[in-house]
Amino acid sequence: LVNPDVLVQEDTFQTLLDFLRSHPEAGMVGCKILNPDGTLQLACRRSIPTPWVAFTKLIGLSYLFPKSKIFGRYNLTYLDADAITEVEAVSGSFMIVRRKVVEDVGYLDDAFFLYGEDLDWCYRIRKKGWKIYYVPTTKIIHYKGASSQKGGFDSLLLFYQAMLLFVRKHFRGRYLFFTQWFLVAGIAIRGFFSLLRRLLQRWAYPLVDLAALNVALLIALILRFGTLKYFNDYLVVDILYSSIWLMCLYFFDLYEHQPFSVSRAATAVTMGWMINSCLTFFVNQIAFSRIVVFIAGIMALSLIPGWRLGLRLLAQSGKFRFLNLIRSSLFRRRTLIVGSPHKVAGLVRRLRERVDAGYEVVGVVLSPEVEALADYPTIPVYKPQQNLSWLIQNERIKEVIFSADEFNYERILELVADCKGLNVDFKMAAGDLEVIIGKSAIDYVDDIPLVDIDYRLSHAPYRLLKRGFDLVIASLVTVFSFPLVAYLWFIRGYHLKQWAIISEKGIPIDLRVLSKSTTKSVHHWYEKIPLFWAVISGKLTLVGGEMIPAEKSGQCRTLHLKPGVTGLVHLHGSDKLLDSEKDKYELYYMKNYSPFFDLEILLKTIVKG
Repeated sequence: LVNPDVLVQEDTFQTLLDFLRSHPEAGMVGCKILNPDGTLQLACRRSIPTPWVAFTKLIGLSYLFPKSKIFGRYNLTYLDADAITEVEAVSGSFMIVRRKVVEDVGYLDDAFFLYGEDLDWCYRIRKKGWKIYYVPTTKIIHYKGASSQKGGFDSLLLFYQAMLLFVRKHFRGRYLFFTQWFLVAGIAIRGFFSLLRRLLQRWAYPLVDLAALNVALLIALILRFGTLKYFNDYLVVDILYSSIWLMCLYFFDLYEHQPFSVSRAATAVTMGWMINSCLTFFVNQIAFSRIVVFIAGIMALSLIPGWRLGLRLLAQSGKFRFLNLIRSSLFRRRTLIVGSPHKVAGLVRRLRERVDAGYEVVGVVLSPEVEALADYPTIPVYKPQQNLSWLIQNERIKEVIFSADEFNYERILELVADCKGLNVDFKMAAGDLEVIIGKSAIDYVDDIPLVDIDYRLSHAPYRLLKRGFDLVIASLVTVFSFPLVAYLWFIRGYHLKQWAIISEKGIPIDLRVLSKSTTKSVHHWYEKIPLFWAVISGKLTLVGGEMIPAEKSGQCRTLHLKPGVTGLVHLHGSDKLLDSEKDKYELYYMKNYSPFFDLEILLKTIVKG
């Protein structure tokens, strides 16, 4: 049993088959499994998750005490990773099983989804009297989580559900209700801290800015009136003005790609200040003290860019240990370089010389035949066929630099599109300045210009703008097309027909179209009116990627865009284009998006009919 996201060593199959031949009592074997950075993947040998073992895993005791035989049983972290060991379970990403065992035990249980089926299989195999061995004399590399990330699944939630399902299946009669409540408690504790961490990661900067805005208002009230007794009178003003300021900060990309940009923060506060001042002058219902608004604006202009500048200066000073932690977690640019060995070595040298720039090279992607970077043997080397989005997420990469001589621009753009939503900056080390991709900024490293590779749709403000445009147009179409839909339904005998297509995440989504027949094809434009309902719900976008029928799943290309009612691929005829041409059209749209571009495509679609 082999996952599609593994790299197998040349001797792995032969080594494990030889082990099975020499150990007739062995029904299943697994090998040593490494992460792409060379570290041991703990899941390669495990214990069966009894209630206690599962609980120690869920609440983190196995992580805190890995060498303990009491707390470290789930991944057997107290055992030698290089010793052949009889274990209770091995990883389902790579295991070899005797045919006789499969005939005796049966196949994997399809009640489990994504996680847990391998543990269930191992448990049933051992119950039949067979032994399971961990054989570390050969090894593979496994991109753990690549499948769940591509499918858009909540892997943590699925893992917990699988563990609970396993215990219910095998231990219900033995532990009565204690088992389930024990695990539910562990899941609740782990889930609470996981949710809290995610909320803090997502909302930390807006909350700090909101606190700064309220402090600014309090200072303004004290300076104007000498007291805070009028604060309740300004509560509505505080909510409205703070919302406008936060929206301006959001639209200047301060909560995604540029959280510590002092200039962007100052510009956003100034714009919000101007909008709020206009409201004070022209909307009588909120025409409170203009002096308070003026002072609050001055204070916000000091506090919001100020805390960003202050944090930068503190982190750069490095006088205290906790300041070094701030610098490494917030300002260090964890960098992955992609290119040829010669170019990459030169880039690494120049980046390390630029101490002030904050670059930290944590890995390089080189051609398959290169095992190590000659001048820098300690830097991990990855292969081009490895999953770039996996590397970015698991290595917490902040910046990816491409060498233009190794990858053509089309391939670079495809890689960038595949990594959308990962909050990472992409740059290209160009030998000259003749290629500028998207909205560009240039950072010089010695004599090499690093050109930003930027998609408009990779930024939240543009995505929000596109979503707003979709909602307005789709709502108008839905309202004004209601009489036509009623006529088609009641007079012409049309009905709603299900139509499944593939989303940009590779999973099927169900849509509805109008039809008088049982065929799956859509012949007339008015039959697509229900698709605008899917635009409102967020399943589709007005202008987007190709709509690929679900029956072609596994045989089609990967979409870079959410499927759209129309788009550049639709206009040029999807059945007439090669997959490479479709990719180019989608990438071009992502790079050059604007509401006017959407409007132009919609008008061309209407004219074309």
